[in-house]
Amino acid sequence: MDSRWATTELAWTTFPESGWEEVSGYDDYMSPIRTYQVCNVRQPNQNNWLRTDFIPRRGVLRVYVELKFSVRDCASIPNIPGSCKETFNLFYYESEGDTATDSSPQWRENPYVKVDTIAPDESFSLLEAGRINTKVRSFGPLSKAGFYLAFQDLGACMSLISVRVFFKKCSTTIANFAVFPETATGAEATSLVIAPGACVTNAMEVSVPLKLYCNGDGEWMVPVGSCTCVAGFEPSTDGIQCQVLRLQRGAISRADFPTSAFVGN
Repeated sequence: MDSRWATTELAWTTFPESGWEEVSGYDDYMSPIRTYQVCNVRQPNQNNWLRTDFIPRRGVLRVYVELKFSVRDCASIPNIPGSCKETFNLFYYESEGDTATDSSPQWRENPYVKVDTIAPDESFSLLEAGRINTKVRSFGPLSKAGFYLAFQDLGACMSLISVRVFFKKCSTTIANFAVFPETATGAEATSLVIAPGACVTNAMEVSVPLKLYCNGDGEWMVPVGSCTCVAGFEPSTDGIQCQVLRLQRGAISRADFPTSAFVGN
């Protein structure tokens, strides 16, 4: 999910109605985007919730959330109570389907799971342009069909500019003449996921098991086991496939022509 590419209203669920408001805005390239903002700083005891649509998990165990937002400096707002905040909270809620309603799950920390309290690196005053902050958080392990994200405002003056949900993976690769498939990272940032390998065409195993480890950053680690080219084949110059031996290729090319064609050569 990436809210930056929304061409119509996001229409995420809010509670209460006087809290988060969806508005049109522009990104750094002046392209239109849909954003959410809230600024009830003059009223104490704020508890405003915003929940995304259902996000399918697609088999991954850990997801990452990139948030772009701006926050007004409380000190720059005159005549406000001491309850003004410059942070907001990020939660998620797992579900086996798109079952959430306007009242369920209830608008409170439990049954949601808190990911983190999000604070800006820079806030802005009335005379300054909004300073955009970017924060990335991750959570897992996930086990159900999908999840919702939720944002809780406790009295900030802020704009949630975009929300991007993604996962990390190790791309398909070839090592030691073995192919290892695309592999999603594990449930924890420090997890190592084992990917089994298979020899490339015209290669055979010389040590087993064939496996490669995918780390939490989506990078492959040192392979275990290897394959080698079978008789009559040799490694290609790029080292990722087995090709017919050069001498054998020459013999084949001559065999394609009658002997008379080579007289005088």
